[in-house]
Amino acid sequence: MTLDPRTPVLIGQAQVSQHHDDVLTALGPTQLMANAVRGAIADANVSSLGTIDALYVLRSLSNREPNPGRSVARQLGLTVTTTGLTPHGGNLPQSLVNHSALAISRGQMDMVVLTGGEASRSRRRAKQSSTQPLWMNASPESSADDEPVTTGDELVMNHETELARNIALPIQIYPMFETALRAAAARSVSDHQQLISELWSRFSDVAANNPHAWSRTAYTAEQIRTSSPTNRMVGFPYTKLMNSNNDVDMSASLILCSAERAQSLGVPRDRWVFPQAGTDCHEHNFISHRWTFTDTPAIRLGGEYLHQLTGLAAKDYDFVDLYSCFPSAVQLGAQSLGLNLDQQLTVTGGLSFAGGPFNNYVMHAIATTMQKLRDTPHSTGFIWANGGYATKHSFGAYATTPPPRGFLHSSPQAHVDVLPKREVATQQQAQGPAKLEAYSVMHGRDGAPETVNASVILPDSRRAWATTNNAQLAIEMCEREWVGVPVRVDDTGTLLA
Repeated sequence: MTLDPRTPVLIGQAQVSQHHDDVLTALGPTQLMANAVRGAIADANVSSLGTIDALYVLRSLSNREPNPGRSVARQLGLTVTTTGLTPHGGNLPQSLVNHSALAISRGQMDMVVLTGGEASRSRRRAKQSSTQPLWMNASPESSADDEPVTTGDELVMNHETELARNIALPIQIYPMFETALRAAAARSVSDHQQLISELWSRFSDVAANNPHAWSRTAYTAEQIRTSSPTNRMVGFPYTKLMNSNNDVDMSASLILCSAERAQSLGVPRDRWVFPQAGTDCHEHNFISHRWTFTDTPAIRLGGEYLHQLTGLAAKDYDFVDLYSCFPSAVQLGAQSLGLNLDQQLTVTGGLSFAGGPFNNYVMHAIATTMQKLRDTPHSTGFIWANGGYATKHSFGAYATTPPPRGFLHSSPQAHVDVLPKREVATQQQAQGPAKLEAYSVMHGRDGAPETVNASVILPDSRRAWATTNNAQLAIEMCEREWVGVPVRVDDTGTLLA
């Protein structure tokens, strides 16, 4: 088969981790990204990329440069036509690959560099020590930089009724998915804790063998599920080790170009990895409007659309990496994609162990997948990326062989948008009897249960949100199943047993 010169191909990847205790000499996110891009160029086995059509950067919490792509290009002496900056979303690394691959296949671009990075650990340590490294402020040179192009769509994530009860953080909401999944499976609290701790133990085993993982420690299931001074309960049913680890200094980069450019640069053929196809979609934006906490139809449809494009179902791929900020995300993804929890569902080790550099984890997963595919010719890789509260999804298929019909992309969004939406009641409308649908119990730094966050279903089938600071009720909700239990909500939005 003659290779279409417009076929998009990944030619370089790199991952950078900084375990550095001296805050004053630690590198900031822009420097980490520059090192990752430099490493990706070296990985492609070329000395220069020539003119780069676009350098896209994942939005960072620790970056202070107004146009970080331009700052990275300046540090490396790269010639870049367009720089872009994404909004927030863990789905965006894969979505950027999809977007860039389409542009290359259509002849709109020829060379694209992707990067992202966080120095969250060093930023935290600097604040604790009242130290101000230079990178915590924008560089003087950046004042003359052009505005970056916004790449990707920003979704409003929280409904006003959620915000009214101060329910807005992933550490509050993902445990709600978990309690709903547990009840739907009719598992006891202890049995379910064993299931998810065993799942997370398997992820830590992968991280222990991943040279780019932030933590190389393999944890037993008992260590993961058991609360301790170093593994406190954060939001029941999740201990600290079940939460995404954002306290990292990490960066990654990918280089994507046309097959024609790769050939002209002399990139060795064993470096090439081909994006086969991609899909992008999102659930109903607000969790208030989702029909249930136990189903993610956009994941199912995104996976089905990718299957139609490639001929492979998720279970058919040699390497799989499911987004893994919390155990419930993996369960929802696996369930919607027809995967078994007992199979290997990560190539990195997940965000708890491999590291969770905020928006950029999936770039590390793609980079790792590239290495796996290079080491195993004619193999295939599958990526599911997620943003928000299991809200935004991007899927990618990869192989060392070119796609027979060229890179393909589609979206089931029109199908998702017409799915049923649950109506949500205001605090004033929610007074009275209800049935508990899902809940989380937030714990204090001392390990004691403090606040219950709950979704309840009213007799007219609307959803409402309620909270309580009743410590005794919080303790009881950690000990036995409360999903499905009749409750009441008072006129202040307080949950009453």
